[in-house]
Amino acid sequence: MAFKWFELNNWSIRYKLIIHFLLISILPTLCLGILMSWVVSGIVEKQVNSHTMQLIGNVNKSLDSHAGNIQNISYFISMNPDIQMFLKEGSSALDEDDERYRTSKFLQSFTTLYSEVAGIMVVGASGEYFSNEMYARSSSRSLTEEAWYQEAVKAKGIFKMIGHPSNRNVTTHANYKDSEVVSVVRAIQDPETQQTEGVVLIDLKLRVISETVRDVRLGKSGYLMVIDDKGDSIYAPRNSVVGGIDSELISPQASGTFSKAVGGQRLQFIYQKSPFTNWTTVGVFAVQDTVQEIKDINMYVVIFVFVVSMLGIAASYFLSHSISRPISQLASSMRKVEEGNMKIRIIGERQDEVGMLGRSFNKMLAQITRLITQVGEEQRQKREAELRSLQAHIQPHFLYNTLDTIQWLARKDGAQEATEMVESLSRLFRIGLSKGQEMIPLTDEFDHIGSYLKIQKTRYKNKLNYTIQVDDSCVDMVVLKVILQPVVENAIYHGIKERRGPGMIGIRASVIGGVLKLVIVDDGAGMSEERLTVLRAALENASSAGDRGEGLHSAGELSRNGSAVSYGLSNVQERIRLSFGEHYGLSIESKQNSGTTVTITHPVILRKGQSKHEA
Repeated sequence: MAFKWFELNNWSIRYKLIIHFLLISILPTLCLGILMSWVVSGIVEKQVNSHTMQLIGNVNKSLDSHAGNIQNISYFISMNPDIQMFLKEGSSALDEDDERYRTSKFLQSFTTLYSEVAGIMVVGASGEYFSNEMYARSSSRSLTEEAWYQEAVKAKGIFKMIGHPSNRNVTTHANYKDSEVVSVVRAIQDPETQQTEGVVLIDLKLRVISETVRDVRLGKSGYLMVIDDKGDSIYAPRNSVVGGIDSELISPQASGTFSKAVGGQRLQFIYQKSPFTNWTTVGVFAVQDTVQEIKDINMYVVIFVFVVSMLGIAASYFLSHSISRPISQLASSMRKVEEGNMKIRIIGERQDEVGMLGRSFNKMLAQITRLITQVGEEQRQKREAELRSLQAHIQPHFLYNTLDTIQWLARKDGAQEATEMVESLSRLFRIGLSKGQEMIPLTDEFDHIGSYLKIQKTRYKNKLNYTIQVDDSCVDMVVLKVILQPVVENAIYHGIKERRGPGMIGIRASVIGGVLKLVIVDDGAGMSEERLTVLRAALENASSAGDRGEGLHSAGELSRNGSAVSYGLSNVQERIRLSFGEHYGLSIESKQNSGTTVTITHPVILRKGQSKHEA
């Protein structure tokens, strides 16, 4: 009992609302702050890596574009007729001034059109060469022995990026340093013999790469660098702390990331390799730059959590008071109603849920007052109905007692047929009354319909024949009383009576799928599809019509021959559905001149009252 105050159900609604608002405002904010602090480092790292990878991809596209231009130049040079003649015949092919001038202007056009080209040299297989800007340092060593020449021959006509030249026997008139140019080579092969006829050597100015890469900044101090397939630097900015990268750190995949400590500082490396140039562009930046961004974000999260918490506390007190006050007033009014004051009403024009509750409370009190009056009137009417029911029971009892007397007198006089008819009618009345019980044994129901058919058989003679079949599994069941007679009556008057010649009515009872099926089949006149549709719709609405105090007869639904459907059919449908639910009732199948089948679906109920199938 000492801890009863802490039980949530014992708290007032005001305190519950305060705790609720604090939980939904402050707790999610705290969880959000903790979650953001936990995942923000990964998110920022992914964003930085993604952004850096996009920048590297754009740089690679630009470098590939420049390399593509150089590749096209090498193709044009190898296809020039004068160049091909030079490669086949040597310098003698350019002895004439016009041919040499034309070839020189041809090569000069590329260096003029593409400013990134530092020089072009064409070297034949014999060691002779032709160039406007480049020449051999010494004639003692053939240019065909140069490493770049041999790499071009190995590539078999495929364009190849060499990188910075080193210790080669070639220089330029502009006297470019080896670190200021990048060499590109391509072997020219005879298309028939696939023999190398010569090599085109093109020097590309390094400023083309530096202009593409140097303007890209990664964070505060990050930068991009370009390395070749061996890990040697092609380009690195002046503030670079890494001269080259070990090729073992670069995975065979086209892109990736790794980190490494350099000079006491942890650096993050993001790289992407170009399949065209075979170069790798690497982004280098300090891990500390990312950590600082995370700290800034965490500071903003703390400020956000503090502000939201303060606003949540203030809002929780205000909202709890605005909600609990009208509810308390409503509770006070309800206590007065408990004391017997049914005239009290909630006054107010609120449009929220509390206002709606107050108006519903007023309507409820008015309804209760009306129902109290109605119940008193219904009790008075019930007593009158009980008196009328007693009078109604007296009359049938008197009637079938009189029928017993008539039966005895007819038997005494030898009128056997009249005796049987009076006996059937007497049994019909006894089972119909059933001592006021609504549920009767199924065997009594079939005795009832048997008596009815005997009476009708006496009337129609050979015009009417019938069969009755009851499965042994149905002997111990009970059903609503008098549900077969209205259906059979309908079959006689609208089916058998309307056909030519004798007719047959079959009645059988069986359990199918856990429910009791009572099937009434006649071979009478049947009905059209249109009238069957109307009859089905009328029976489907029977239960709702019964709730409104209307039967099918009063609704004016059409039967086979256009008259109103028997009130008995609607009564059976209403009684079954009101007793057991919409899953049970009557279903009808019929064809014109082919008879009608009516199936009554009834739950399986044993005599002791235990149901095997609930509605």
